[in-house]
Amino acid sequence: MTKKTPFSIKRRTFIAGSGAAALAAGVTGFPAVLRAQAPDPVRIGLVHPVTGFIAFSGTQCRAGAELAIADINAAGGIQSLGGAQLEAMLADSQGRPELGASETARLIEGGAVGIVAGFSSAISLATTQEAAKTNTPHVVDVGVADDIVNRGLTNTFRFAPGYGAVAQSAVARLDEINKAANSPAKTAVIIHEESLFGTGTANLMTEELPKIGIEVLSVIRHANPTRDFTNIALQLRSLQPDLIIPANYYNEYVLLARTLRQQRIEAKGIYSVLGGAASNVQFVQEFPEAAEFIMDCNHWYDPNSEVALQRRAAAEAKNLFYTYEVFCAYNAVAFLADAIERAGSTEKEAVIEALNGSTWDNHGMPYGPTEIVNGQNQGAQAVNTQVQSGRIEVVLPAEFASAEAVFPMPSAG
Repeated sequence: MTKKTPFSIKRRTFIAGSGAAALAAGVTGFPAVLRAQAPDPVRIGLVHPVTGFIAFSGTQCRAGAELAIADINAAGGIQSLGGAQLEAMLADSQGRPELGASETARLIEGGAVGIVAGFSSAISLATTQEAAKTNTPHVVDVGVADDIVNRGLTNTFRFAPGYGAVAQSAVARLDEINKAANSPAKTAVIIHEESLFGTGTANLMTEELPKIGIEVLSVIRHANPTRDFTNIALQLRSLQPDLIIPANYYNEYVLLARTLRQQRIEAKGIYSVLGGAASNVQFVQEFPEAAEFIMDCNHWYDPNSEVALQRRAAAEAKNLFYTYEVFCAYNAVAFLADAIERAGSTEKEAVIEALNGSTWDNHGMPYGPTEIVNGQNQGAQAVNTQVQSGRIEVVLPAEFASAEAVFPMPSAG
């Protein structure tokens, strides 16, 4: 049976927020001098790119992490440590791995007992390596390169899936969707950003797509940032692929999708892998025509989970777009806090042991209880989403689906 954490978070608790904590502190009725000394805060280092070319995603990650900290504190803090409150220590990597590493070192020296970072794969590789020097527990929120957990770093954990698993799922489900429509898609062009994330994903897709009968006509790489996709649109017009497969960050993804719409470049499907905007509520709301019918294989919550729906409602009540960055970072913090709770200690070795033995299940994701092997949560998986009538629907796996896939995508006319 899965062990329940003492700080399982309910919507009512979230809404009450710090006000509940303040009330709890105020009802003791004892003079301050007679109160027991408050336990030391548990400091969690949050390293994200809140400025620079991926600032949108980094800011969303930070918001999600801070929501988790607020919820846990409102629910009583770390009860095995006398109700110790979590305290965020913030750092900005600016999208630069070397700065992410130096900021990680600064936070650890300042008292952080655990690190949650760092949105991109390149940054996560640097922050985990730096935290390993002091054996500080590090949970990656969004960083999909498989090397992050394949280097033997015993301090490094990832709750979400890596891109090896995501790419395999993406190809298998694309095959399922294509065959269900009598296999209209036979060719593809991959468009990816130049860093470790996009390049690694493109390499995996290039290797796997021929195995399901889809020829890769071209692999097009672009810089970060890119402000004009006209030339790439012209290449697509010439190649006329059945599938366009983007793997890039939010800003470039939005611009690419809008350019395809403006240039009337059509295909049987736009099928993203970890698409930076394809499963993003902001993109869908701001550019609904460009987003309609785009598919993505990405991090997404279980739409049938009451926990997930309550957290989404609470986040949106704070005017946040409930993007994957928000709930991935939220869960990374909660996963780490659960380990500290069960360890009853902030000693690094004890927390790492608790992370390795985690069976945490209060995440609202399509995962099941946590099972860690070599730092990676084995049950973590991406799902397939599709934008339909301005909503992001889960179309696969069937047990989590909220709609059926529409493929081939209808012509924009």
